[in-house]
Amino acid sequence: MADIISCPSGLTGRIRGMKVREERVLSDRKLAKSGGQVSELLSACWEELLEAGPYVFSDGKMDWGRVLQGDRFFALLQVRVLTYGPEYVFAVPCQNAACRARIDWELDLTQLPVRVLSGDSRESFVSGNRFETTLPDAGKRVRFKLLTGEDERRLPQLQRTAPEKLLSSVLAYRVLDVDGVDARDKRRFIEDLTLRDADYLVDEFDRVDCGVDTTLEVECPECFLRQEVELPFDRGFFLPGQARTARRRERSTSSPT
Repeated sequence: MADIISCPSGLTGRIRGMKVREERVLSDRKLAKSGGQVSELLSACWEELLEAGPYVFSDGKMDWGRVLQGDRFFALLQVRVLTYGPEYVFAVPCQNAACRARIDWELDLTQLPVRVLSGDSRESFVSGNRFETTLPDAGKRVRFKLLTGEDERRLPQLQRTAPEKLLSSVLAYRVLDVDGVDARDKRRFIEDLTLRDADYLVDEFDRVDCGVDTTLEVECPECFLRQEVELPFDRGFFLPGQARTARRRERSTSSPT
């Protein structure tokens, strides 16, 4: 089954659901380690480019490494919907330390809020992927970029090399330059930011970007605590049959005999 989708930036094309041969991509540990699984999967399921949106592709051939992270995730959701349908069932533990009950939740993936790329953001992206803002505490004007597929492939390496400094590493990667700060001192400047400035900067990233809002509110069936969770995005997202089998096995081994 194939369908025409229009991504948040205006990128439009024809995609299909996954076939059995795509399991190779999902089980490829080398691709997983390098961060290349998403691009491989999208390349396999993307059948035709109809409108390039803000992108310029050589010879009209799709290059998922140049596509914004928000577009990539949106397209990935549509591939999943075409493959299994819009319903997605998952389980998360209750965040209440006195409860920790299992919360089974179901949602319609087509109902997740989508943020489109604004006209101003499109212009800034096309003009070199440079965005500006001023930090409230530091008073410095900074320029930053939106993440693309090429950036997605580099982020796992950042996480592995400095797991204890993940926030500063990601901020340093996305910030292009800071007024009055030498390029050699950028990393130190970012590590000296107040957390208020860091939060503000992350909010600015989201404000000018496009994509899908994956923050969900769920309710515990035991203690009734309403809590925010992130949409689980793991192997079970693309192979729900295997995930259900694993959950059944987990329940059977934990049941009293």
